[in-house]
Amino acid sequence: MLSVLKAGSRPPWVGLAAAVWVQIASGTTYSFPLYSQSLKSVLGLSQQQLTILGVANDLGVNVGILPGIASNKYPPWVVLLVGVVASFFGFGLIWLAVSQTLHNMPYWILCLALVVATNSGAWMGTAVLVTNMRNFPLNRGTIAGILKGYVALSAAVFTEVYTMVLKGSASSLLLFFTLGIPVVCCVLMYYVRPCTPAYEADPSETAHFLFTQGASVVLAVFLLTTTILKDVLTLSNALSYTFIGIMVVLLMAPLAIPAKMTLFPSNKKLNPSAGSSSDNLIVTDPLLTKSTSEPNVTNINDGDDISEVDELLAVGEGAVKIKKKRRPRRGEDFTFREAVVKADFWLLWLVYFLGVGSGRRRCALRPSRVKFSHNGTAPSCLTVLNNLAQIGVSLGFNDTTTLLSLFSFCNFLGRLGGGAVSEYFVRLKMIPRTFLTMVTQIIMVMTYLLYASALSGTLYVATALLGICYGVQISVMIPTSSELFGLKTLV
Repeated sequence: MLSVLKAGSRPPWVGLAAAVWVQIASGTTYSFPLYSQSLKSVLGLSQQQLTILGVANDLGVNVGILPGIASNKYPPWVVLLVGVVASFFGFGLIWLAVSQTLHNMPYWILCLALVVATNSGAWMGTAVLVTNMRNFPLNRGTIAGILKGYVALSAAVFTEVYTMVLKGSASSLLLFFTLGIPVVCCVLMYYVRPCTPAYEADPSETAHFLFTQGASVVLAVFLLTTTILKDVLTLSNALSYTFIGIMVVLLMAPLAIPAKMTLFPSNKKLNPSAGSSSDNLIVTDPLLTKSTSEPNVTNINDGDDISEVDELLAVGEGAVKIKKKRRPRRGEDFTFREAVVKADFWLLWLVYFLGVGSGRRRCALRPSRVKFSHNGTAPSCLTVLNNLAQIGVSLGFNDTTTLLSLFSFCNFLGRLGGGAVSEYFVRLKMIPRTFLTMVTQIIMVMTYLLYASALSGTLYVATALLGICYGVQISVMIPTSSELFGLKTLV
């Protein structure tokens, strides 16, 4: 199928800047602790019912097979549009229930609405992540770390809005999700588009990536600092809105790169094959070279117009030989059916499920300690995140927004650092990215033991370690999958 690519060196960076905002908007699943207590109190839910809602929250964001398939067949704006519709209707129904605009909503509808609402994040995140990894094929780990890092910061961003602008109103937050997220995505979907990829190293890209990473670190430190100040001090409305304005400016920092390219254009010669007089370049199969696993017909000129019937007759008479199709190897393009029968696929799935995914787990609270029980699987860090507010309350912390911001900050550091560090080790030390996955899994086991022990002073340490490990696994898993199964059908 023909695809239209945007030519030039500036459009990919514009798309990356737009992707930052879309990724923030797609991180609503991490904000579940902000309104989970309201769901429980307003709707009169039990702890078990709230935990099931937490599973629905995780289920929605982790069902990404449909967005992945759609991203290989349709342009990014179509995938984003599906996410916009899902976010509007999903969070809209939850807002109607929490605001008590719609009374006596059946529990199963609430669960379904939460699945649809958080699944919107899968559509948005898949659209921008796949598009940008294809636009920057030589920096997959760095791109995954940056974009997934901003997703991790989404919880802190929404916490900032929740405490400083919405004054702790869960109903207002859900209304903000219902209306604000669709508006942001509709405005930016035009800029998230496939661009002509560069297959040669560009020294200026290193500086641009370092700037983007630095801007995200500054944003993360700012969010953590302001959240702590909000808890320690009583901030005026003017100062709170000032902090929100600074946050918005920092979120727009990646736009400085295409602005710099416009104001101070490089004198580097354009690739003649790209065409300097045209903005759009129409190509077939632009992402990677044609896979060697496809059938290859010999003794037929590419320019000859031969019907399928004539070709079959020629094959039957022995005039034409067709090479047998061989299965793709690691690093080549796999279809989903080809990947799903590989041991690598199921090993990655198992590691992701046990370390990050949401299984059938419960979190039972006791007055002085937290006890995790599970049905055949290890406790997941998403399980801890969904119950972070209840865990904090059970250990004597009445205001748990600081815990959520700490997790968000450390989650961001893990994602950003995991992508950059894994890229360094793969390129210079030839150490596979999965080595970091193994290390973080071991640390996570010790972290869960800290939670279960409920020792004094360990809650913040355990939350920080869990955030870092969770972030590393997310940022490492994506480029690992692309290096094993190819970029063309990356889901």
